[in-house]
Amino acid sequence: MTDFQETPVPYRPLVVFDFDHTLYDGDSGSHLVLWLIRRHWWRKLAALLAAPVLLPMVAWLRTRRRGISGFLWIATFGTHGRAAMDALIDGYVAANTTDIRRRLLPAALKVLHRHRGNGDRVLVATGAPPELARAILDFVAHEGLPVIGSLGRPFLGGFVTDQHCHAANKMRMIHAAGYGEIAIAYSDSRADLPLLQAASRPVVVNPKAGAVDDFRRLLPPGTPILNWGCRSRAGEPAKEG
Repeated sequence: MTDFQETPVPYRPLVVFDFDHTLYDGDSGSHLVLWLIRRHWWRKLAALLAAPVLLPMVAWLRTRRRGISGFLWIATFGTHGRAAMDALIDGYVAANTTDIRRRLLPAALKVLHRHRGNGDRVLVATGAPPELARAILDFVAHEGLPVIGSLGRPFLGGFVTDQHCHAANKMRMIHAAGYGEIAIAYSDSRADLPLLQAASRPVVVNPKAGAVDDFRRLLPPGTPILNWGCRSRAGEPAKEG
């Protein structure tokens, strides 16, 4: 897995992309965890038994990190060390390359390529593990990009989420990485309103239909609300050019 590093340059516009439902059709972290759980019957049983407790936690913003951590711990129990965790992620991407490639949104990648061609700094900020998003972009899409994402840590023989790159904490993690003013931000999620509101030009892509009115109310008039190929999501269809 390539650990791409970029030195922020103040005079180049910073463009921030969310990953899930923005560049990728779906929740990449959930897909990884589900694949890891399905490796063994006892992981599947443990996840089923824990689901009545963990799923409501995932659904509520204040407890989401703990709920995600519970499933991640079940999925990774017996994994010792960061290198072993990275190897699991690389194995998942290699085993699911065809499906992952199908989920990457061509319209989104065209916009990303346009920004890179214009010389903009492009940053991916995602709730998924950065190693996962980076592996997908490196191995499948051949895009070497800086990625900020949710950070895991070892815990009782497995891994849990330590810092969730989500909602207001996503902005804190972006600033902590040395990035400043955001020129353009692309995201699907109401949880990313702090990111979208911080951008000079917010762009909503692939939102849930029920979130559109909130975006229109809370973001500047005329904010684009687009669909880059997520069939289950709202937004104006992407147009060539």
